[in-house]
Amino acid sequence: MLGATGQIGRAAVRALSGDGWEVTAASLGGGRDGTWDSGVRTVALEREGEGALSAALGEGCDVLVDTVAFGRGHAAQLTGSARRVGSAVVISSGAVYEDGRGRGFDTQGEPDGFPAYPVPIPESQRTVPPGDTTYATRKIALEQDLLAAGDVWPVTLLRAGAVHGEHCRTPRELYFVKRLLDGRRRRVLAYDGESRFHPVHVSNVAELIRLAALRPASRVLNAGDPQAPTVAEIGAAVDGVLGVETETVLMPGAPPRDGVGETPWSGAHPVVYDLSEAARQLGYRPVTGYAESLPRTVEWLVEQLDGRDWREAFPKMVRNYGETLFDYAAEDAWLDRQERTV
Repeated sequence: MLGATGQIGRAAVRALSGDGWEVTAASLGGGRDGTWDSGVRTVALEREGEGALSAALGEGCDVLVDTVAFGRGHAAQLTGSARRVGSAVVISSGAVYEDGRGRGFDTQGEPDGFPAYPVPIPESQRTVPPGDTTYATRKIALEQDLLAAGDVWPVTLLRAGAVHGEHCRTPRELYFVKRLLDGRRRRVLAYDGESRFHPVHVSNVAELIRLAALRPASRVLNAGDPQAPTVAEIGAAVDGVLGVETETVLMPGAPPRDGVGETPWSGAHPVVYDLSEAARQLGYRPVTGYAESLPRTVEWLVEQLDGRDWREAFPKMVRNYGETLFDYAAEDAWLDRQERTV
């Protein structure tokens, strides 16, 4: 398991170990999660080091799970080890899709750049061109190079949705949890709160990894929860977990330049993944739903924020979304303007 102490890796190690696999958990620091079985072996691995992965594999393994692969370099690293590995399961992303006008996740910030995908998105949907400049282009390059080896080495690629759960470095739920902890009882949601960005809990990704390990084949499969709630439904669910009543003010259309009403799920069109192939090929049945998994996620977020600035607790969240996520002054100014025009 590569990336074993990351968000997905922790859950995948538990799932595989619980299914009877002898698991070697590799990570940069060689750490160990307290929830793992004592039989899980840990190893420190700097995968970018020349020959590091080959040395860690030793005589080989039945299944190699890679949660942290990006681009052609990692694809070459993996295929170079194929002779000693029975099959692989590699995490990709739903970000690789583009719509009929060539719009994808990389064009979201452009005027009319948000993709209008079919609902739901099948694995056959067209994808962005491969490259090495963005997350999406690197992921599709990884996919294509690994699938090219499919005749001799079976690799399952899982196109994950918006991953959520404990140990996330960019937890989208923080948007709502922090507001409630800060005493905010009104919130603004752009696009009338109807935006949908299909989530997938780490335990559901882990279940797909477990199933794919048992059924080796070369394929790409979407990875998602059984439901894709709207952003308004997610906000209401977080309210329920924390036992707080709030008022949601709906903003028609896109957020203004100051970002008021914009959330980590916001978009002009829904992003919902088709899970029927995962069910057909692997017998996938999600082990949890969004609402069922939310209490522990919220509890973990509250623990992380206790006595800490959110920017210290989640620095990657700042890099990805900026500090306007919590620009309360801009929100209050917008709300005041709305009240004066009523």
